[in-house]
Amino acid sequence: MTWLVIGTDAVLGVFALMFLALWFQHRLRAVLAGAGVVVAYAVSEVVKLVVQEERPCRTAPSLAPCPEPGDWSFPSNHSVIAGASAMAIWALHRTWGWVAAVCALAAAASRVIVGVHYVHDVLAGLALGALVSWGIAVLLEKRQQRTVADAPTVVMQRLR
Repeated sequence: MTWLVIGTDAVLGVFALMFLALWFQHRLRAVLAGAGVVVAYAVSEVVKLVVQEERPCRTAPSLAPCPEPGDWSFPSNHSVIAGASAMAIWALHRTWGWVAAVCALAAAASRVIVGVHYVHDVLAGLALGALVSWGIAVLLEKRQQRTVADAPTVVMQRLR
């Protein structure tokens, strides 16, 4: 079962490799999509400080070492990062996005199986990460469309 503990963190490495590979094709969009993951993580940390839910490993045996007291359970940061990464990757490359979604579900499930999170922690984490990442993608897309739409006006103003 230690492979589950290692696998949880390994999935985050898979996401990093996917972002790196997508960077060659999408450059700035891939960097900004990765920034959405960072924003989702920051939001997750704020929620953790507000909710302060103890981890299940405080009262029951677990397969993984229990994080230090004060490292709260809700929402699962691994799941937030996985959900945000999967959504960002899906926005850049649909096929890889499906692979990333399966990896995100596996990472979230492993956090429950090893005993460091409750089911609602990982479900909330996946949802929070995906929603924040999706929101950032929508904002970036609108900004890009606005920039393209404004381009003729900017060119004409410069020609005057």
